[in-house]
Amino acid sequence: MKIIKLNATHSTNSYMKELLRENLLSDFTVVLAEQQTSGRGQMGASWFSKPGQSLTFSVFKDFKGLAAEYHFVISMAVSTAIYDALKDLNIPNLSVKWPNDIMSAKKKIGGILIENVLKGSNVQHSVIGIGLNVNIISFVDLPQASSMKLESEREFILDEVLHKVLNSLTKSLENLSVADFAEKKKLFEDRLFRKNAISVFEDQKGFRFNGIIKGVSNLGELIVETENEKIKKYQLKEVKLIF
Repeated sequence: MKIIKLNATHSTNSYMKELLRENLLSDFTVVLAEQQTSGRGQMGASWFSKPGQSLTFSVFKDFKGLAAEYHFVISMAVSTAIYDALKDLNIPNLSVKWPNDIMSAKKKIGGILIENVLKGSNVQHSVIGIGLNVNIISFVDLPQASSMKLESEREFILDEVLHKVLNSLTKSLENLSVADFAEKKKLFEDRLFRKNAISVFEDQKGFRFNGIIKGVSNLGELIVETENEKIKKYQLKEVKLIF
């Protein structure tokens, strides 16, 4: 595994994509930044981090013949791998908030941004961006954010957390194929935040309703049982979990 360490960059995902335009990267190349000036989350959202207290890195994963229609298996494999790594580090009350936020109790401690490149009907490769709040103890105007230190009440060594997560990712992604979809889906759904609990949701029009998360579809849509017992599927940003 090749690890490229940077003092600062606008975004590790963007930096890695620039490298890809210049030459081929070896499988599991990692770009790690001490500081991100324009970190990105899902759908253009920004990602907050603090130098020396956070981990912000991207992983390049080459795929051969992974059907694009099953691309959500990548997201499930990544989020459950991070979950498992943090569980080994004794972070309490872990779960995965759809589609791939890492939660401890009701607070977000990690985020994932996966950018896939397609070739024909297959995923050619993925750039997997990961942000982890490790030792941050103060979040301004981010009431739903927390860190590994705040939730576990102990300090962590960043390099140890990084290598723990990378080892878990390697095991989960190394031979990933469509044949793993059912297994990864079960692992993902077993770790879903608020699964089978009555929760409050908000749709794109601002309408709020009660529902129960039942799982995810093969396309990665959130499956919700609404108050009138109807089953609905929602794509990213079509619904927001208020909880």
